[in-house]
Amino acid sequence: MFSNYPLMAAFSAIVFAQFIKVPVAYVLNRKTTIALVTSTGGMPSSHSAAVSSLITALALEYGIESPLVAIASTFGVIVMFDSMGVRRQSGEQGILLNELIIEFTRLREKVWNLSQDPTTKNFKQEQKERHLKEYLGHKPIEVFFGILTGIAVAYVTKMILGQ
Repeated sequence: MFSNYPLMAAFSAIVFAQFIKVPVAYVLNRKTTIALVTSTGGMPSSHSAAVSSLITALALEYGIESPLVAIASTFGVIVMFDSMGVRRQSGEQGILLNELIIEFTRLREKVWNLSQDPTTKNFKQEQKERHLKEYLGHKPIEVFFGILTGIAVAYVTKMILGQ
């Protein structure tokens, strides 16, 4: 039987954090959809849940002074910092670029309506709007609750596996 407790705890934390995003979004009065299960960003951070669950499981399995805990902790800090920093900024840029696209589309429509010329009738074509993904990273509160989720999942996984 497969019994890699730290690995199972980490993957369980990812799955749990992704599925819990839907009801959390509903409670927080945000637009909610089942698509949140496969999305990045949101509350709680599945990135933080995964690495904190892995760190907790390794600490419970091998002790806090284990080199594995040191490696996972270093990796975890990098992942959480990245999810709040670089990825969050990419999402912020996505929001601004989407606003620019909307404004450009409105401007194009105004110009088109002002220059109704029968010779350019075929110029206007329906165009599918392209939007950049906006929820790439996490707010600090989402990372914090991801950490709490990961720790809790590590303990629950340990109880379920009977370790």
